[in-house]
Amino acid sequence: MRNGIPCKLLLILALLAFGWSIADLRAQDTPQQPSSGSSQNPNKQDVPADAGGPGGDVGPYAIPKRKDEAPPPAPERPKKIEGMPDYSIKVDVPLVNLDVLVTTKDGQFVPHLTKENFRIFEDGAPQAIANFNQSAAPITAVLLVEYASTNYNYMYEALNASYNFAATLKPEDWIAVVSYDMRPYILTDFTQDKRAVLGALNMLRIPGFSERNLFDALYDTIDRIEGLEGKKYIVLVSTGRDTFSKLNLDQILKKLKNTQNVTIYAISIGRALREMIDARMGGAGGIMTTDWLQADNQMNTFAHMTGGRAYFPRFDGELPEIFHDIGTDIRNQYTIAYHPTNTKLDGSYRKLKVELVAPDGGPLKVRDQKGKDVKVQIYARDGYTAKHQVE
Repeated sequence: MRNGIPCKLLLILALLAFGWSIADLRAQDTPQQPSSGSSQNPNKQDVPADAGGPGGDVGPYAIPKRKDEAPPPAPERPKKIEGMPDYSIKVDVPLVNLDVLVTTKDGQFVPHLTKENFRIFEDGAPQAIANFNQSAAPITAVLLVEYASTNYNYMYEALNASYNFAATLKPEDWIAVVSYDMRPYILTDFTQDKRAVLGALNMLRIPGFSERNLFDALYDTIDRIEGLEGKKYIVLVSTGRDTFSKLNLDQILKKLKNTQNVTIYAISIGRALREMIDARMGGAGGIMTTDWLQADNQMNTFAHMTGGRAYFPRFDGELPEIFHDIGTDIRNQYTIAYHPTNTKLDGSYRKLKVELVAPDGGPLKVRDQKGKDVKVQIYARDGYTAKHQVE
């Protein structure tokens, strides 16, 4: 205190003389806290709380923050129609494969035909050919031989024909040998060993039974091979007679109708003996002659229904040429495929017809080397059963 005046009062009076206010003094006594969104820089503007962009040391302007856009709504699922199955439907378009053999009247294969030379009809309706080719390929075949205790001539001819067939085999061919009397016997399963085939035939020396159950043996053979992939053949060496089968002719024909990719080539045995007996009896064979005619008819039917051929040799010398023809047929067929216009797999039997046409649409004329017209024959299956394939 100086002369009764407090020192603090004197200080205040001095400050007032310099223009300071009491409010300024109080502000200095109270520390200032920076407010939200501001800095201690007096020149900087307050930045909105939702602003983005750079910090305040760049300038007074803040770049507005881009608001997050809401994701687009998910597309609506199609409404389920009542009664409509909730799965996709796959449609299998059936494909029919048809092997066609074209020969001259004397059995010579006719080569160099094209897709345009063929017309396919199914139940009378023309079909568009999808695939076409001609190739020489190895064969898969069963040699089915009748070997029963009946007559020496039959047994001799059966063996002679079988050996002639074995002589035509090529190293890449697959062959099985089955004999039958009362029942079938598998002498060798499929093999490419020609010696195994000959060894199987050498086993045929002493027949067991006199019964010739052709229908049962043929049915069993087809049943065993129809599940194999690719084209299969049965070379049937038989008299064509059936004596005691459990199955009847209608059942074996039904089996053939329901079987695809199996072709039968039938070689009849015992024809020379028949003709000799018939000559001795003066043509009065009676029931025996009727049985032989029925047997020949069955052999023809089995072959033609499956697209093969039937042979009825009179002499042993015919056999080499017959099996040469069969080998040519098997290895040089035309393979044709088409999608039928009738796509229903309803188990119905469809009749097939194959015709040859010239480029101008007229009948195809085949000429020999001398320029003479020759007649041709077409061998193909009579039809097929439209059914679902079992996989």
